[in-house]
Amino acid sequence: MAKRTITTEFTEEDVAIEGSLRPRLLAEYIGQQKAKKNLKVYIEAAKKRGEQLDHVLFFGPPGLGKTTLAGVIANEMGVSLKTTAGPAIEKPGDMAAILNNLREGDILFIDEIHRLNRQVEETLYPAMEDFAIDIVIGKGAAAKSIRLDLPKFTLVGATTRAGMLTAPLRDRFGVVNRLEFYTVEELQEILLRSAKVLQVEIEEDGAAELARRSRGTPRLANRLLKRVRDFAQVKYDGRITKSVAEFALDLLEVDRLGLDHIDREILLAMMQKFHGRPVGIEAVAATIGEDAGTVEEVYEPYLVQNGLVVRTPRGRMVTELAYKHLGLKGQKGGGNE
Repeated sequence: MAKRTITTEFTEEDVAIEGSLRPRLLAEYIGQQKAKKNLKVYIEAAKKRGEQLDHVLFFGPPGLGKTTLAGVIANEMGVSLKTTAGPAIEKPGDMAAILNNLREGDILFIDEIHRLNRQVEETLYPAMEDFAIDIVIGKGAAAKSIRLDLPKFTLVGATTRAGMLTAPLRDRFGVVNRLEFYTVEELQEILLRSAKVLQVEIEEDGAAELARRSRGTPRLANRLLKRVRDFAQVKYDGRITKSVAEFALDLLEVDRLGLDHIDREILLAMMQKFHGRPVGIEAVAATIGEDAGTVEEVYEPYLVQNGLVVRTPRGRMVTELAYKHLGLKGQKGGGNE
């Protein structure tokens, strides 16, 4: 799959800037009002009682701030944050070592928790409930089980696939929050703050134009801000206005709905090659020369969310909105234009 500017997955270039742009406290965190309001209550209650926070699960699409919120919780609670990822923990012994190195009240953040090995997951159950782990020492007849007590910690899990979590693991989280896509106004506020941190001059309508094309995702908004900043500094006077943002984003082939050339290619293939009739995902993928799994998991969700494509029992169909967006005439009953 070709590299996309508008991917919401974490990339190498995000490493350099995300640390400095991430808010540290709930008061600085923009958006996710519902999750933020509830977390504020839980954090204050835990601090008043002098206890650790209940285990927290965040789920939602990539780039919405799950990792950032884990850092915010640690800062609000005044404790250390230890970070790892589901696929990185291969053996129960690795998990036992991580848990044993935690201190009282610490937060352990596991990203992509749905990708945890099943045996490793089993180690987590007693750790989350009883703050203890059972370790088997020796082999055969000499084998014996030892229970190790752990400091009271908070597990914060993040996943993009909540449906892939096993029921026993999901049930052990006391606080479950779904993160929503951001509004244009929230993204505009995030961009104005990021521009200040990056020392970039930006006008409000320039930030609004960037926000509209950011697919409701702060990670993508910040990445586009970096790209547009380059154009502003080289081609213009360094200030990001609406016209500068439009010029740069048009060159990057990111349109007003945040679609890139591959998204448009999918829509055009469905309209022109299949005349707007229901079509299977494999046929669409073959037409544009992509893998069917990639089309289904990477490209299709955003097109469906924005009402450009609908799933029917007979296959995928483009909507009237997609025709309007691309400036083409809609099809009646699958006939030619």
